Amino acid sequence: MKNTKFIVKTKSKSYPIYFGNEILYLSGSLIKKNLPGVKKICIITDKKLPNVILKKLIKSLKKYEIKIFKLNSIERIKSFKVANNLAENLLKNNFDRSDCVIALGGGILGDLSSFVASITKRGLKFINIPTTLLSQVDSSIGGKTAINSNQGKNLLGTFYQPDFVLSDISTLKSLPKREMICGYGEILKHALIADKKFFLWLSKNAKWLINHRDSKILKYSIIQSCKIKAKIISSDEKEKNLRMILNFGHTFAHGFEGTKNFSKSLNHGEAVLLGMMMAIQFSFEKKILPLKDLISIAKHYHALNLPINIKKIFKKNKINKIVYFAKKDKKNLNGKINLILLKKIGRASKPNEFPISVGEFKKFLVSRWK
Repeated sequence: MKNTKFIVKTKSKSYPIYFGNEILYLSGSLIKKNLPGVKKICIITDKKLPNVILKKLIKSLKKYEIKIFKLNSIERIKSFKVANNLAENLLKNNFDRSDCVIALGGGILGDLSSFVASITKRGLKFINIPTTLLSQVDSSIGGKTAINSNQGKNLLGTFYQPDFVLSDISTLKSLPKREMICGYGEILKHALIADKKFFLWLSKNAKWLINHRDSKILKYSIIQSCKIKAKIISSDEKEKNLRMILNFGHTFAHGFEGTKNFSKSLNHGEAVLLGMMMAIQFSFEKKILPLKDLISIAKHYHALNLPINIKKIFKKNKINKIVYFAKKDKKNLNGKINLILLKKIGRASKPNEFPISVGEFKKFLVSRWK
């Protein structure tokens, strides 16, 4: 398998994403090439990540002074307390703006690590090495950093683009199937909002992606997904308009995750998959989405056994809590819930095109139990 690279272009920075199989060993040479001034490197990684992955990275960084922090990768670490502890350690070890933070893990660690890099001395160098399918196709691209608030998920953060991203497909080998499905939710999202041909391709190949982890299929789906997201953020880096379509399914999803207290009983990808189906059903009921497209998507969900039925996950008495967290979504304006809906496979509604009242949102949820 050939290694692949493409450039993400934004107003604040352009940076490369490197894709390939067994390419962690290139990390040191890529840092030397892209960031020649780096002397110190802080690796923030997941305690549960197979040690062989960390060892491969360390081996490639022999020429650098390395500091390693291993964290339990759960949503609760995305807090001011943990971020402050990491920043204080960087300052204590005299990291300066020419030095570097590397996130080695999934989206939670990427969000936290990039936030810490962005606020320490107003910006250290930052490299993202995503090791989950979800982070490789979504959170590692676009420059969103985040920690959580008691009021909801990802409500505190900055925009801070990485200096480069390295996606090594071999790191996905150890992921449980549930994590593969979690990442697939974002791949499917990108296809549904922007690329019908990609959706049709996924309909033929998704089982090989999720169940067999075919390297060629994985690489193609990851790159296509990243290209869709990169194209959107290149025209709207700070989420003023178009980039909001990436929120498809997420307003519902954040409500679901908050109601579950951001626990592992419902992971982010599962919440997004269920949230997209809610948005799809709402789109159909509002006569925005054709029936044939609803049927095609539902068949896709059933073929892969993806989360589709809200009643299997929540009891009806949780509706008010779901609504409470959905109201906190960052994209909401003027007291309205700003849903991104689907007009057809491959085309999402425009941001702010279909703002709905909290009452209508709640009424729709209530109807799922009829």
